[in-house]
Amino acid sequence: MASLNNISIKVAGENALIIYFSQVVNAEILAQVQEAERLIRLNMGNEIIELVPSYGSIMVVFNLLKYNHRQIRQKLCSLLAGINTLAEDNSHKTKLIELPVYYSTEVGPELNLIAEQAKLSIKEVIDLHQGQEYLVYAIGFAPGFAYLGDVDRRLAIPRRSSPRLKVPKGAVAIADRQTAVYPEVTPGGWNLIGLCPVSMFDVNASPQMLVKVGDKVKFKAINKAEFLLLGGTWPFDIEFLS
Repeated sequence: MASLNNISIKVAGENALIIYFSQVVNAEILAQVQEAERLIRLNMGNEIIELVPSYGSIMVVFNLLKYNHRQIRQKLCSLLAGINTLAEDNSHKTKLIELPVYYSTEVGPELNLIAEQAKLSIKEVIDLHQGQEYLVYAIGFAPGFAYLGDVDRRLAIPRRSSPRLKVPKGAVAIADRQTAVYPEVTPGGWNLIGLCPVSMFDVNASPQMLVKVGDKVKFKAINKAEFLLLGGTWPFDIEFLS
């Protein structure tokens, strides 16, 4: 293991290392992750096969036929020596993506539960959820599944004790202080509050994912007619309501 400042680098496989920045999850740490990713892509394009950024870490997959752990670690240490100062510059650009959502108990079976828990009306729950910008902390679980934070504390709710076998594509959900849009029909244990007609992942598009780590997302409430006009599918499989 190599360490500089609060950053550590550990072996993650025969051709992979993980850079750990912090166990704390916040925008400042994510800025360091973004800056490190930018520097690595810019300076180590020939050595690197893939980079996987997350909340406070980056997995670095390298070309084992040409390089070893020691060589990659040394180069990473050199690049990251001044990362704290560089991150403060925030020279990389992020996007703000607005996502329309049809909020309704018709498609969001946990809206009532969240409202009751928070002692709010359903309208107040919707207003709180769409009233702020969310940071993309990580992408995982499924291609295009973006972990967004931080949800207003009043709306925070644990994952369901019994996950659903089928959650529809576009389902907007909350788990603890995170929110997300399901990019495809998958099993899932998050609490559903609405549907988004915009695809989060398209294998034929470039880029394939609508958002990347470090971007920001803002939700905007729409009605059912607008949902359909924007390409939302209806009627949809309602098995997820159980």
